[in-house]
Amino acid sequence: MRQIRIGERVVGPDQPCFIIAEAGSNHDQKLSQAHKLVDLAADARADAVKFQSFVAPKIAASTTHPIARIHFGGANSLYELYEKMQLPREWQAELSVHSRERGIIFLSTPFDEEAVDELDELGVPAFKIASFELLHLPLLRHVAKKKKPVILSTGMANLGDIEQAVNAIRGVGLEEIALLHCAINYPSKYESVNLAAMDTMAQAFQVPIGYSDHTPGISVPIAAVARGACIFEKHFTLNRQLPGADHSFALEPDELKAMVAGIRQAEAAIGSPIKQAAADEIEHLARGRRSLFASVDIPAGTVITREMVSILRPGVGLAPSLLEMVVGRRTQHAIGRNEPITWEKI
Repeated sequence: MRQIRIGERVVGPDQPCFIIAEAGSNHDQKLSQAHKLVDLAADARADAVKFQSFVAPKIAASTTHPIARIHFGGANSLYELYEKMQLPREWQAELSVHSRERGIIFLSTPFDEEAVDELDELGVPAFKIASFELLHLPLLRHVAKKKKPVILSTGMANLGDIEQAVNAIRGVGLEEIALLHCAINYPSKYESVNLAAMDTMAQAFQVPIGYSDHTPGISVPIAAVARGACIFEKHFTLNRQLPGADHSFALEPDELKAMVAGIRQAEAAIGSPIKQAAADEIEHLARGRRSLFASVDIPAGTVITREMVSILRPGVGLAPSLLEMVVGRRTQHAIGRNEPITWEKI
C-alpha cells in the first residue's frame, strides 16, 4: 500500500495517524474566533487545522426549489446558509501564518477552482476534498494538476463512485491519494459508521485509508485508529452552544485534547503483531509463573521421586513442563527444601 507525504509527515500504514482538527465554519465569520480555533488545535497537538474555502455563489444556486429550502441559523435557503458560513478569503493567508507559527499544518477544503489556486499559492501541503464534491470531476482534475496529495472524503459513495474519482485524479498523473470513509449525517448514528468499510477500501484501492467522523464523543475516533485509520478528521468548536451550523456536533476544547491523547494511546497499545512477553513484563513472568522446587531436603546422589518435587512460584527453577524429565534423575548436588531444581543440580 502506498504512503503519502503531507509536509514533513509520512502518512500511511505503520505511521502515526495524521489527525486533522476540522474548524470548518465554526469561525462564525469572526477573525478572532478563527485564530482561537488555530490555537485550540495546536494546543490539542493535532497535526493539522482545517477550514473550508467556499463562497455562496460558487457552491449553491440562489433557487426556490423545495430541496434548497432550509430554516436554520437565520437562513431560509442553502444559498443564505453558505453566505453566513463562508470564510472571508483574505483571512486565509493570516490563518496560514498563524498556523505555521504554532507548529501546526494549515489546510482548507476548496469548493471551487479559484479557492484551489489561492490555497496552492499559500503553500498548503495537501488538498482535502469534501464528500459532496466526490464526483465533481472537473474540480478533482484541477486539484490534481497542483501535484499535491489529495485527501478525498467518500461519504455516501459506493466503490464505483470512488473509482471514478480516483481515476480522474490518476488520469492527471497524480498518485498521492488518501481516502476517508465517512458517515455523512450531522451527527452520525453509531450504527451508520460501518468502520469495516475501511478494510474494503484499503483492499480495493491500495492507498492510505482514514475516517472523517461526525459521531458524538471520542469513542469512534479511537476505534477507527485501532481499526487502521491512517488519517482522522473531526469537527471542533469553542463551545457547542454557539449558534452556527457546525457547532452542535463538534468537540469542545477539552474533548479535542482527550481525543488526540486517546488516539495516541491506542496507537501505543496496538504495538507489535509478535505475541511475546513485553519488556516490562519480564519481572512478572519470573515472579508469577511456577517452577520445580524441592519439597524435602534431597541429598546428592539421590534418585528424585515425584513426592520430592513441588510446583511453586517464583519461576526461577525448571519449568513445570519438565517435571517428567526430572523425576527419575539422580542429583549431582544436594538440593535443600524450598530450593529451585535446576539442570546444574541433577
